[in-house]
Amino acid sequence: MPHPARFVFVGDSITDCGRDRSDPASLGEGYVRHIADALAGHAGGAGDAEVRNLGVSGDRAVDLEARWAAEVLPAQADVLTLYVGVNDMWRRFDSDDPTSAADFEATLRRLLDALPSPRPRLLLIEPFFLPVTTDQESWLDDLDGKRAAVTRVAADYGAALVRLHDPMTSTARDQGIPAIAPDGVHPTPAGHRIIADAWHEAAAPLGGLPR
Repeated sequence: MPHPARFVFVGDSITDCGRDRSDPASLGEGYVRHIADALAGHAGGAGDAEVRNLGVSGDRAVDLEARWAAEVLPAQADVLTLYVGVNDMWRRFDSDDPTSAADFEATLRRLLDALPSPRPRLLLIEPFFLPVTTDQESWLDDLDGKRAAVTRVAADYGAALVRLHDPMTSTARDQGIPAIAPDGVHPTPAGHRIIADAWHEAAAPLGGLPR
């Protein structure tokens, strides 16, 4: 009998969201749990889905690469969601440790090239950032390069692109940044719901993925 569809999510703290890393079944309290709950409640198709959260707080693209072979490939995803980029921006400003857009993109391509053939169905989530100080507004220039890289890679690898920066920015403009991501990065429950909704919208054309 075929195994249940395996949905694997890998990324940084936004994906991690407090998961218990000693428990493979732990999903954290963010958008991954929202998506898993929707899959579990679906009567057919993806209703028997297995969901794994492999997010690790603080990860950049190179950190994902360092654990890709040991953690991500063995998970044998049927549907793989990759969400990374804001720490690649952030480290430039808090640690003087920049990652160029070109290096970021090259790492993403190496990650996807390492996947088995045939590749799992792919979703790439666009990173977002909501500046909370005037000084941080210029940080968006750095993030724009990472967002563009994610868009290019998604197109080249046939991945669904989860557009996130504009809906998060628009909602924060209407409701205030504290309602969405008080520090500009880590979403509130409402912010995680936006991510989950954007994921479902992007995943719908893949088929069999409930909202």
